[in-house]
Amino acid sequence: MHLPTLISDLAVILLAAGIITLLFKMIKQPVVLGYIIAGIIAGPALHLFKISNIDNIRIWADIGVIFLLFSLGLDFSFKKLFNTGKTAFITAFTIVIGMMVMGYLTGKALGWTHMNCLFLGAMLAMSSTTIIIKSFDDLGIRNQLFAGLVIGILIVEDLVAVILMVVLGTIAKTNQIEGADLVLNVLRMAMFVLIWFVCGIYLLPTFLKKSKKWMNDETMLVVTLALCLGMVLLATEIGFSAALGAFVMGSLLAETVEAERIEHLTRPVKDFFGAIFFVSVGMMIDPAGIASGWVSILVITAVVIVGQISFGTFGLILSGQPLKVSIQSGFSLAQIGEFAFIIATLGLSLKVIDPHIYPIIVAVSVITTFFTPFFIKSAIPAYNYIHKKMPVHWAKAIQRLTAPPTLINRQSDWYELLKDLIRVMLVYLAITVTIMFVGFIYLIPLLQEWHLGISANIVGALIIIVAMAPFLRAMMIKRNNTIKNFIGNRDISIGPLITIIVGRILLCVFLVMLVLAKLFDLGFLIDALIATATVVLILFSSWIKKGSINIEKRFLTNLTERQIREDNNKPMKKEFVKHLLSRDIHLADFEVQTHSPFVGKQLKELHIREDYGVNIVSIVRGNARIHIPKGNEMIFPYDRIVVAGTDHQMMRFNYRMEECTVNEENVEQNDVVLEQLLLEENSPLIGKTIRSSEIREKYGCMIIGIERPHKYLMNPESSEELKTSDILWLVGEKQKILQLVEQKQ
Repeated sequence: MHLPTLISDLAVILLAAGIITLLFKMIKQPVVLGYIIAGIIAGPALHLFKISNIDNIRIWADIGVIFLLFSLGLDFSFKKLFNTGKTAFITAFTIVIGMMVMGYLTGKALGWTHMNCLFLGAMLAMSSTTIIIKSFDDLGIRNQLFAGLVIGILIVEDLVAVILMVVLGTIAKTNQIEGADLVLNVLRMAMFVLIWFVCGIYLLPTFLKKSKKWMNDETMLVVTLALCLGMVLLATEIGFSAALGAFVMGSLLAETVEAERIEHLTRPVKDFFGAIFFVSVGMMIDPAGIASGWVSILVITAVVIVGQISFGTFGLILSGQPLKVSIQSGFSLAQIGEFAFIIATLGLSLKVIDPHIYPIIVAVSVITTFFTPFFIKSAIPAYNYIHKKMPVHWAKAIQRLTAPPTLINRQSDWYELLKDLIRVMLVYLAITVTIMFVGFIYLIPLLQEWHLGISANIVGALIIIVAMAPFLRAMMIKRNNTIKNFIGNRDISIGPLITIIVGRILLCVFLVMLVLAKLFDLGFLIDALIATATVVLILFSSWIKKGSINIEKRFLTNLTERQIREDNNKPMKKEFVKHLLSRDIHLADFEVQTHSPFVGKQLKELHIREDYGVNIVSIVRGNARIHIPKGNEMIFPYDRIVVAGTDHQMMRFNYRMEECTVNEENVEQNDVVLEQLLLEENSPLIGKTIRSSEIREKYGCMIIGIERPHKYLMNPESSEELKTSDILWLVGEKQKILQLVEQKQ
């Protein structure tokens, strides 16, 4: 029987991955590196394993990219993006712009072509989310202040990377930079993401909620993967990459209350296909190419390390963070990872970059990934040295730039109103334009196929305008009460406010006119009159008002439901955290494990503040919260302790809290076991009841069954009398049962 090559090649991939990654686990190195090395060993270049068809590797790699981007989308979340703040945005864009320029210039210095240099800049601009978070966990610094900032930067970089893939794909098709095409494609992508964000938030949470009673783990996994691949198909149909579709669906599901469950269920799938992707990355590498390109590898590695540290540190200082936090963050970002591989794969598939670039980029990623933990550890010594050697006027300039803000940061109410209006207008405008396009492209041709004549256009126009109506009303009405309050303020000119109100109505009239002009040849004046009458009807229709309110209510409920649950489960409210103005002190929460030395002790016995310098602010126990706990409060397993302190204090506290108080060598011999005991004629237990035998009190054992000829007593009563030839089924520690046997026989 002939085995398909797709399966045999998968067997080779997994065999190599399994063996090599076990070795990497033993030497405590990131498994991603193991996957790449496994790919090199199993690849066609070394001829150690037989690969039947190299195209199969590319197929598995494409599937791996889809699920890798889907998992990044699950970690992404648009609300997380909005909550990252100016620090993440300023730093991410500083790094991306700076590294793209440095990458392009480095490529030129190495004599590479224009397209190779452009792709190189994009590859060097993104740090590795996977490697950084893994390093933070391994070093036990995930709760430190700078780690949270770095994760926020990575969230923004993920979005920028997706945009860059669209931009690079556009450039690759024409082999030149066309400003109009680039802007058009970015706008198309923004429209695609916005539409699916709005539609997804409106539909997905409701769908998952309605179908929850039928959604066991198996069904949820199948539905989730179907949604992911469905969005992949839709994105490719529209003209975008499969990676963008997977990322968008992941980010949509990240907004639902089922996000944690979905992430848990899809993690094995992500790990499986992620491993295949990274192995396939290694399989497409020729070690000879690495040997011949060692100069380029060393140069680009130096550019990545110096550039990421420098631009990362500068961006954080520019955003107002202190020097110490900025340097710690900059040193954490000094590597490239999964997006570099994805962008390189994109360039190869489009045949716009030279094949020799691929092994060079992989080698740079391996080197920088290997040294990531060392760079993170060296951040504090580097800060101490820089702080000591820095000129005084530089230190004063940085101090002024990073001075903490005042407690009240008042912004113009007028500015806030404009931002809110723009956001509302963009969302509803995108929805209405999408309804128009769907109507023109799909609905009208379908109606015309039914040979309805002019009636097809009339019915189509009515359907399109009715579908647009709730969103047109929202465009005209939203925030009008706020605008009226401004009109009543004598200090503000009412001219711009009136212009906003009238302008929104005219925009809605224009949109209706577009529908009419597309389907009917009535002339401008008649179109304008019908459109104006339609807009007035929409504005004053109670039915449309009710529909618009219900749509918005469902959208906001779905959008905020997960956030509300998270806020309710958070140890501390956001408003409290914002009052901690010191740059060195921040809040973090730790979960108490069952083996922690803190378990079963009162706070006053632990001397936490005296020994570690941290203050316990709150204890979360299930749904209960104990704020500012007293000294007699006891610690239980799985309590979440919220503490305030510096990074150093929290690290010491965490190390102590996670210390194991159980002697692992004695765990096995102290396990509870099930044993049998035969009561012979001379046993002192004969004639006694279970209670009077005092087996439980003296030996810590429990009789769970008595076996007699033709009879078996399960969980016998304590008044049951023990008889000769009874077989007692005992549960207890093995040593204590043996002690009982020796004394009672």
